[in-house]
Amino acid sequence: MKIHILLALVVSLSVCSAGAKVKKTKKEPVPATELSAPDTITIKGKVAFTYKGYWNYPAPQPEFKMTVYRQEGTGRKVFAEAEIDDNNEYTLRLPVNSVGVYTVDCGHWQSVQIWAEDENLEIDFRGYDTARIKIKNPPYVYIRGGVKNEIMNQYNFCGYRNYQGMIAVSRAAYQSGADEDVRKKISGALYEYLGDEYKARVRYIAEHNAATTSVLALLPAFNPDADKEFIESVLSRLEAEHPGYAPIQEYREQVARDKAQRERLDNGNPAPAFAYPQLDGTPLALSDLKGKIVLVDFWASWCGPCRKEIVNLKKYYEEFKDKGVEFLSVSIDADDAAWRKAAAEEDMPWLQIHATDGGKQVMSDYRFNGIPHIVLIDAQGNLYAKNLRGDAIRETIQKALDGVAPEKPAPRKSISISAISM
Repeated sequence: MKIHILLALVVSLSVCSAGAKVKKTKKEPVPATELSAPDTITIKGKVAFTYKGYWNYPAPQPEFKMTVYRQEGTGRKVFAEAEIDDNNEYTLRLPVNSVGVYTVDCGHWQSVQIWAEDENLEIDFRGYDTARIKIKNPPYVYIRGGVKNEIMNQYNFCGYRNYQGMIAVSRAAYQSGADEDVRKKISGALYEYLGDEYKARVRYIAEHNAATTSVLALLPAFNPDADKEFIESVLSRLEAEHPGYAPIQEYREQVARDKAQRERLDNGNPAPAFAYPQLDGTPLALSDLKGKIVLVDFWASWCGPCRKEIVNLKKYYEEFKDKGVEFLSVSIDADDAAWRKAAAEEDMPWLQIHATDGGKQVMSDYRFNGIPHIVLIDAQGNLYAKNLRGDAIRETIQKALDGVAPEKPAPRKSISISAISM
C-alpha cells in the first residue's frame, strides 16, 4: 500500500552529525577575562554563482551583496556588508560588540548561522540558483573556523536534515494517492517524529559540548519550561568552565523577557493597543471597537495566502456582521499605494487600516513574523484566540458569541526547523 511508503520513510531519514564527547581530562576554568572577543572578526570565502555575467539572468541585474545580520525582535539589523569581487570572492569584517549568533547572507539566496566571538571564518556559498526551475531548498553551508563554529556546523546540519525530512514527508504524502484527511494524519505524525528527532540530536550535541561557549546557540531549540532542568545543567557546566561569562546572564535575561511577553499574549489578557489610519485617512484605534467582538486580520498585498483567506473572511463577515462582531484588516505593507490597490481589488466590506511602519510595532507586540495572522478579541478588549485559519475562524467566533471561556494557552513546543535560517 502506498501509505506504507510514508511509514518506511522514518527508517530511512538521514542521521545528522553529532558532537564529539569532551575529553575527561581535568582542566582549570577559563576566566571570562580570557574569553573577551576581539573588536572585529573576518569572514571570507568564495561564491560560485552570482548574477554578474550569468547568461540566463534578465537585465537589469539586482544588487548581489554579502551581509551579516542579527535578528532583533521581528526585524533584522545589518552589522556588515561586502561586495563580491571579480574573482567571486568576498571579505566581511564583523564588529563583535555582542557575542552570539549572527547570520551570514549570500545575496538573499543562501544563508548560514554563525557564532561570532573570537574565530575568523571561511565560508563558501553556491550563491545564485542557476536551475531553470528554482525551488527554495538551498544546499547545506559549511563553516571553516574553530571549535565554536564546528558546533554551529553540527547544529545547522541537524536543521538542514530536518528540513529535507519535511520535504520528503510532504512529497511522499502527496504521491501516496491517499485522501486528504489520511495524508494530513500521517504527515502530521511524521512531522512530529521529525521534530522529536531533531530535538534529540541537538540535545546530544549540547550535552557533549557544554563547556564550549557556542552551546548557548543551541538552547533556543528547547522548551524553557519542559526542558528547564536540562537547560540549567548546560548553563551550570558552562558557568563552571567560564566564570563570569557575560553572555550566560544575557541569555537568562532574554529568556525572562520572552516569557513575560508570551504571557502578556495569553488568552484572557488585554490585547496590545494600536491605532492606524483608514483608507480615508481617519485614524482608528483598536480601543474604538471595545464592546464588540473583533476579528483582526494582519495581512499584506504581496501575501498570497492572505488574499486567499479573504474568501473565507467574506463568508464569515456576512454571517456575523449583524451579531456584534466587527472585522478589521490591518495591512503591514511598506507601500501605502500597494495597500490601497490591493484593498480596492479585494473589495473587503469591513474596516481597513494601514500599519504605517510596515507592521514592525504590531508584529513585535503580537509576536508574529508570518501572515496571515488572525486574532479574535472579545468585547472587553481581551485576547480570545490566535492563529486562526479557515473553518476555525467561524467556530471560534461562535464560541465567543456563546460565552465560552477562551482556551488556556497550550504548552510551548520546542523549536524545530523554524529556529534555523535557511
